[in-house]
Amino acid sequence: MSSKILQPGLLTTMQDGGRYGFQKDGIIVSGAMDRLSLRMGNLLVGNQENQASIEVIQVGPTILFQENCVLAITGANLSPAINSQPVPMWRPVSVEKNSILSFGKSIQGCIAYISVAGGLAIPTVLGSYSTYLRAKLGGWHGRALQKNDCIPFNQTNGFLLKRTKTVKMAEGFSYPGWSLEPSFYHLYQSNPVIRVMPGPEYAWFTQESKNTFWQNPFRITYSSDRMGYRLEGQPLILKHKRELLSTAVTFGTIQVPPKGNPILLMADHQTTGGYPRIAQVASVDLPLIAQASPGVCLYFQEISLKMAQHLYFLQERKVKAIKNTLNRYYLKDLLQ
Repeated sequence: MSSKILQPGLLTTMQDGGRYGFQKDGIIVSGAMDRLSLRMGNLLVGNQENQASIEVIQVGPTILFQENCVLAITGANLSPAINSQPVPMWRPVSVEKNSILSFGKSIQGCIAYISVAGGLAIPTVLGSYSTYLRAKLGGWHGRALQKNDCIPFNQTNGFLLKRTKTVKMAEGFSYPGWSLEPSFYHLYQSNPVIRVMPGPEYAWFTQESKNTFWQNPFRITYSSDRMGYRLEGQPLILKHKRELLSTAVTFGTIQVPPKGNPILLMADHQTTGGYPRIAQVASVDLPLIAQASPGVCLYFQEISLKMAQHLYFLQERKVKAIKNTLNRYYLKDLLQ
């Protein structure tokens, strides 16, 4: 086996880019909450962007590595350490056999990813590695990781192991002296402003509720989970009581139940919903929401669909540039 879980953390699962093609059958997409961090972690260790990684929420696991490997830790800064020594994030790290990865205090954000070169050696379910806990589907036996689970990794490329040992050395691990540009992952804010587009039922709400939505904060409650963030604030009220047939929803859809407190749908969202959709979050801001912990207040800012598409284009252009840079630097044969 490649690794052993000594302590599982609060909620540690295996996730990838999502399970697509089955929503018509009622099977959700699921996947990583912060897909940008997952993609970056995989690129840093030479994997395909949406390869399975270990998703860590708020309180991280303790993992014993039973063989040499290369990993990258991205997403939230949960004070990662190897053999009790701080380990840098957002770069490849060469880890020696019998080293122990642990996490401590949350400094910034709440969801981290551990991506391992070669990927996790687990089977796909309906074309995806992602864990969907409610259906006990995918990942590691359809559940969160538990103490004494032994997780196999695919074989690590020997050239990658050699290259990541070239600059910095510490007890049990080493890493190059570079990392991703900080401006690319400064996504974690105390009270973030989320860019959204008005939803299909936006016009159903009173003018006062529309003003409330744009001007007032909404706090993420502690009843939030991977399915949706429940928000608390001044209630949003419809002009008239209306019935809505269940209709399509997606990651970032903001629904408003009868009591007026919005629900912001997350990675494990259902395939259809029956509540009015007041807004839809721009794709580029989904990682920002994923990294917001319960108790954090969100503010919403209106943008157009055209602007949302432009922002997404700029993000993907930057991802492509990073991928090409890594390819030229030392992963030429791995990222084809």
